[in-house]
Formats: sequence, structure tokens, C-alpha cells
Amino acid sequence: MNIGLTYDLRSDYLKEGFSEEETAEFDRESTIEEIEQSLRRLGHATYRIGNIRHLVQRLAAGDRWDLVFNICEGMFGIGREAQVPALLDAYQIPYTFSDPLVLSLTLHKAMTKELLRAGGIATPRFYVVQHREEIGTIDLAYPLFVKPNAEGTGKGINAASRVDNPDELLEICLTLLEQYPTGLLVEEYLPGREFTVGIIGTGAESRVLGIMEIDFQRGDTNNIYSYQTKTDYLQTVKYKIPEPEVTAPCATLAMKAWNLLGCRDAGRIDLRMDRYGTPNFIEINPLAGLNKVHSDLPILAYMNGFDFDRIIEAIIVSAGKRIVLPGN
Repeated sequence: MNIGLTYDLRSDYLKEGFSEEETAEFDRESTIEEIEQSLRRLGHATYRIGNIRHLVQRLAAGDRWDLVFNICEGMFGIGREAQVPALLDAYQIPYTFSDPLVLSLTLHKAMTKELLRAGGIATPRFYVVQHREEIGTIDLAYPLFVKPNAEGTGKGINAASRVDNPDELLEICLTLLEQYPTGLLVEEYLPGREFTVGIIGTGAESRVLGIMEIDFQRGDTNNIYSYQTKTDYLQTVKYKIPEPEVTAPCATLAMKAWNLLGCRDAGRIDLRMDRYGTPNFIEINPLAGLNKVHSDLPILAYMNGFDFDRIIEAIIVSAGKRIVLPGN
């Protein structure tokens, strides 16, 4: 099969003057090489495309592929993760991972939580702040947790994200609104253990790939999986497989959320326990990182007996079922 690769290369954006944190979700050259090598070992021909601007040029030149392996995160707008899939839909070219609707919805953390809460999935109470005047109207129980409403990779999250009073809430909200004017998610803080659940497949054929606990190692009572923590994960956290009595309810919640949202092929769902030990939905990443060494999805896959080629193969098999062959 001829497979095109779409991706946002971090080094390209750094050269344009964007910061390390602004480009945190983008990929290293090594990630593209690892995916490309895996696809070739699986017998596919690969063609590097690059970001959405390169894709536009290639499509205009008449280039086409049987499938596009898409890991573009996008740079601008609330629908940035959906831009490449929407463009590929317009040209009727199938691609890996979720569709534009899912990718737009899930980037907006509050809307995702609203939908899942309506579906009966436990998630902490929350409030969206877009303007200073809204901060004083928040009616939630302290402590609270504050983060950007439309970012990933722990961006905008640090030790000050957990707040215990209105003064701390005002300070962190004003600071973050300057950096993230699209809005903040303020939710009731969950004090329990944290997990990430890897899922492979689509619809009835989806299954849990594995569950990994984030065990914080530096004695931080807040246990915050921040941008800095993720960057220094070898020193700050230990990943481990939780006990069966924990994995079962986590798997059930994650699978229900995955299918309610209509996610496809592969991704991750982050959960955290409340004071009673009940898993709650925190957020979902339907376009999870695939760095062979550093990304959570491959790490938890290895812990559960999957090698990298097997992950990539499962993604291709799932996406391949959407390919319509000529004459069909």
C-alpha cells in the first residue's frame, strides 16, 4: 500500500521563531523515521508529505496516496487538529485516526466533558473562563485545578495549577489568560491516583491496549503531570501497571468514553481517582504521540507486550477498513 505521512516537524516551527513550549506537541525527526521504518517493515511504500502547507501543495500537484498516516497537530485555531483530516476528506483520501468532528471536539476539553457527563461518565465539576469577569462567578469546591481549555502535552500546567483559595485562582487565571486567550478549564481537583489508558481500534472492534499508572516520584503532594514533568519524566515519574481491581473499572470507563466520542484507530484516555477511589475522566488524546521512546502510548504498549511495529500495524489495519477500492 502507498502511504503518505503528514506531520508537524518541531524543528521547522522552531526555525520560524516559535518557542519550545509552543511546539511541544510537534514531532521530532526521529519519530517520523521510526514510523516510516515500521511501515516499510510491514511491507508498505512510504511518501513523506509534511505539514498542512506541504499537503496543500502536493494535492494541487495531483499527488494521491492509498492512505495517509496523519499525526499533524496543527498550529492555529481551535480546529487545528482537524484541518488535515478535513482536507483529506475533501479529496476522498482515507487517513489514520479520528475524523475532523472528533478532533475538533476533543481539543475543547470542556465540551468533551459536557458530552461525556451527559453519557453518564464520571468527571469532576468544571467551569470555563474566557474573561477576567468570569473568575469571580465560579461556584466550585476548593481545591481547584486550572489549565488551558484547548492544549495538550501538559502545556500551561505547573505547580501553581492547583489552587486552594480565590486569590490563588485569580492569580493563575490572569496569568494563563494572557498566554491562552481561547479560555481556561477550571475543575474540582481530584486527589487520587492517575492513569492513562491506551486504546486500539474503532467501534465494536476497539480494545484496551494497556493501562499505565503515573507514579510521581518527587514527593509532590499535588502530583501534577505538567509540561515540565512530562519533559523530565525519567526523573519525576515511574510508570507501572496497576493491580487488576483498578484496571477493570479504568478500562470500562475508558472504553465507554472512546466509543461515545466516536474515536478511531488508536489513542489515550487520562483518568484520575477521586477521594473515594473512583476513576474519573480527565481528558482524551485521539491523536496520541508515537515517539518510540518518549511517548506514553508506546511506553504503556511495551509494558503490556506490544512492540512498536505491532502498534503501527494495528493502526493501519483499523484505518485500512475505511479504504474504498476502485469499483466498489
